[in-house]
Amino acid sequence: MSGAILQGAPMTTLDTDLWIDLPERQYIRLLTLTQKLGGTIIRQTVVALRNCSLVNFLYHVNGIASFSTEWRRAVEIELHGEKVKVLPLEQIIRSKEFVGRPKDLATLPVLRDALAGKKILRR
Repeated sequence: MSGAILQGAPMTTLDTDLWIDLPERQYIRLLTLTQKLGGTIIRQTVVALRNCSLVNFLYHVNGIASFSTEWRRAVEIELHGEKVKVLPLEQIIRSKEFVGRPKDLATLPVLRDALAGKKILRR
């Protein structure tokens, strides 16, 4: 959801999802890095950074293409002076539609409105 928020969707989230291009069995590498940077391990895929923000590591995102394909499609956005790549709103919507959890479906109207607004601004 953070990617959608960075693209103008008027929403909030409790954590940041990071799609990692690693096999899930290598999760220990991320947990070790988290600890070296002063973070706290909450679960195998969730860590708390020093500022207490939560990060959820994703190793696969359902309903969209592979990491390498989506990386090429990604949108670059500036965050705290750094360029970061995020999934385009279209792909975030596609994934949430595919997964179909009630909490994902509930966000779809807002995401679709944000996408429509972006398209209007492009014209």
